[in-house]
Amino acid sequence: MIEPSEYPELWDFLGSLHQGDLLTGTVSAVEPFGVFVALDDGPEHPLFPGVGFIALPELSWQRCDDASDVVQVGQRVSCEFLQFDTYNGEARLSLRATRPDPFEAFAERTEIGQRLHGRVAKVLPFGVLVEVAEGIEGVVHLSELLEPSANATGKDLGPGDDITVAVTGLDRRRRTVSLSQRQAPPHRR
Repeated sequence: MIEPSEYPELWDFLGSLHQGDLLTGTVSAVEPFGVFVALDDGPEHPLFPGVGFIALPELSWQRCDDASDVVQVGQRVSCEFLQFDTYNGEARLSLRATRPDPFEAFAERTEIGQRLHGRVAKVLPFGVLVEVAEGIEGVVHLSELLEPSANATGKDLGPGDDITVAVTGLDRRRRTVSLSQRQAPPHRR
């Protein structure tokens, strides 16, 4: 823990920030757990390569397993201030908050019952994850697959396979999409 009495300039700076403030800086380090940002108006951090920190989920609206897929060391960024992390003495930031949420745009143009064409992103023990728009994934539960017993093993559907589904639920708060293959049978010729 970084003590306020040891680094008053750092504590004064962090204490002056308000949730929602837009801060700019340069990516100073990319780690497996997130990204450090040297803030333009911030002091040096005594331990970390930057006073700002962006956790992986706050980098992008899309799922991100590797921060270097989104940002690189030396890149200039504008981020929204989320909170003052008093334990680490850093500004928790969000890069994704400065960009439009693709889920909201998807939800605006999508209706319950609408048929969509997608691609299987992942086979899960309880169903399949399907990408139905760029960065938008929904779940088809086993009970909603055409052949659930075969799909439970992942033998009939696999990552990259095309699939037609119907939207059975949209939860904007949780940002989830429920899908059904049974309710969107393939067109017959």
